[in-house]
Amino acid sequence: MKTLAVIPARLGATRLPRKPLRLLAGVPIIVRVLERVRALRVADHVVVATDSAEIADVVAEAGGEAIATAVTHPSGTDRVAEAVRVAFDGEYDVVLNVQGDEPFVSGDAVRGALAQVRELGFPLGTAATRAPRDILANPDVVKVVAADDGAAMYFSRAPIPFLRDRTDGATLDTQVLHHVGVYAYTPDALAHWVFLPPHPLEQIERLEQLRPLAAGLRMGVAVIDGPVRGGIDTEADLERAQREWMTFTTSES
Repeated sequence: MKTLAVIPARLGATRLPRKPLRLLAGVPIIVRVLERVRALRVADHVVVATDSAEIADVVAEAGGEAIATAVTHPSGTDRVAEAVRVAFDGEYDVVLNVQGDEPFVSGDAVRGALAQVRELGFPLGTAATRAPRDILANPDVVKVVAADDGAAMYFSRAPIPFLRDRTDGATLDTQVLHHVGVYAYTPDALAHWVFLPPHPLEQIERLEQLRPLAAGLRMGVAVIDGPVRGGIDTEADLERAQREWMTFTTSES
């Protein structure tokens, strides 16, 4: 199936101003993400969708392609959908969304999300990793529970599943899933997602993936091994990334 990878990036981040253009080991973060997605060789074409001429120029200087999108998009998913609609309508069978602040994105997560659509027939795909139960108490960590067929049942910042009986602790340890924020979609499912109005559950949890679930769109969850490497949202995240970058580039495939 012909696959397009889209990396949404905006200049207006508040916690880390001008985030896509900040340097990671001497190179803008957005270029590092572009390099990473290309290196994974999972897509026929990779583009950046952005609201910034500065970002577009940096991407072009690195030999990439940038698609101009509106400044008003509330989410990266909306930005990806516009890029697909205006520049690639009907050209690709699957769309991959890798956020523009994820230079450490896991190859297993990307391939797993894509497999949910390409091989298992879900209209939407994402990934999660098994995690220790201490993440349940952390509202900054998004958790997911999945059905026996791998379809996502719910995403939350709350502790799901909830351990009601302490004697069930061993069972709980097999069910704690840390969501990894990469997505694959069929073009129709992506268009359907952004056409839907925001759902109350999405607004309560501040999790946009609840919108398609509430509307009945099925999202397959690939469960992968290994810890989640977070994106770069703050100065502290960027400092951590600087320390880890060389080790990451020599060890990851």
